[in-house]
Amino acid sequence: MTTTITETYGVDPTPTPLALLLLGREADPNSERGVECPGDLPPASDPNLVERARAAKATLGDRVFILGHHYQRDEVIEFADVTGDSFKLARDAAARPEAEYIVFCGVHFMAESADILTTAAQQVILPDLAAGCSMADMATAEQVAECWDALADAGIADVTVPVSYMNSSADIKAFTGRHGGTICTSSNAKRALEWAFEQGEKVLFLPDQHLGRNTAVRDMGLSLDDCVVYNPHKPNGGLTAEQLRDAKMILWRGHCSVHGRFSLDSVNDVRARIPGVNVLVHPECKHEVVAAADMVGSTEYIIKALDAAEPGSKWAIGTELNLVRRLAKAHPDKEIVFLDRAVCFCSTMNRIDLPHLVWALESLVEGRVPNVITVDPETEKHAKAALDRMLALP
Repeated sequence: MTTTITETYGVDPTPTPLALLLLGREADPNSERGVECPGDLPPASDPNLVERARAAKATLGDRVFILGHHYQRDEVIEFADVTGDSFKLARDAAARPEAEYIVFCGVHFMAESADILTTAAQQVILPDLAAGCSMADMATAEQVAECWDALADAGIADVTVPVSYMNSSADIKAFTGRHGGTICTSSNAKRALEWAFEQGEKVLFLPDQHLGRNTAVRDMGLSLDDCVVYNPHKPNGGLTAEQLRDAKMILWRGHCSVHGRFSLDSVNDVRARIPGVNVLVHPECKHEVVAAADMVGSTEYIIKALDAAEPGSKWAIGTELNLVRRLAKAHPDKEIVFLDRAVCFCSTMNRIDLPHLVWALESLVEGRVPNVITVDPETEKHAKAALDRMLALP
């Protein structure tokens, strides 16, 4: 007598929609916007992709300006006119008003920032609309409005200044602008916090708790006791009114899925494996990782530090793997390794690949403008006010 898996184990072996999605055999149009492109997306196996990208870019000439974030794949970086972190790229786009099309090889919030800072005549294009940012998605406009209500109920909203990381949606940037706050990057977070404390007594830091905590404690001398974490999934953020009143830094419960994976064990393990190694990490890492590192800094800081490093020196880098691999290739005279044993790409950043870039460029050649990122005028006005405050910081 033959028995089935269902009879023996009580489970149904038929693949569920979620299982098929994880196996790459199905698509969820609600959570994976942009997976299906209008027209034909070239297969990744097409041996002519590089030549097609070159030809399309040459045809478009100065009409197109391609931005490549440091965390992008090498196959995409090859065609970038400039590379950099999110804010540097947005500024570079704004500095090229003659380009009709800004093709932003990054993630959604970066393309939004570029749209805010460029002219109305320019169009910003994201090759895959599913290239989002888990950190930016951890703070919605509705959640932040509820948080502000909690601060008002505690009697501290009028002495609290919002500071939002560049890695946030246009809606969050607009909230920051409407409430007199500023945007910051990982390079100027200390100066932004200094400015904020000159304006008020407390800071609401969005959406990355680790950058806020590391900057306040490591760079400004505040204590961990000065910081509380607001959890948007709990009533009143999981905090009492007294805790909110006692805090100087109110940190949003958000994090980077890449930098958040590095641990103190990662640091201890690499020091044991590579004697004399220098541990260099991004300030989006957890506080205990930053405290155990030799050097801490933004993506641009990491690049400059390795450029200036002595030949023969050893480095363990705590940031996205595409960048670490590119730096290792650029510095063969130095030993450069990824901080964690397990590799970790930014999965959403990696959605921008050569087939999507070719599809976007060839669409422009054919007169179609795909995946335009547009911020509505009211949101843009307040978000730009927050960005302008950052630009005005000394």
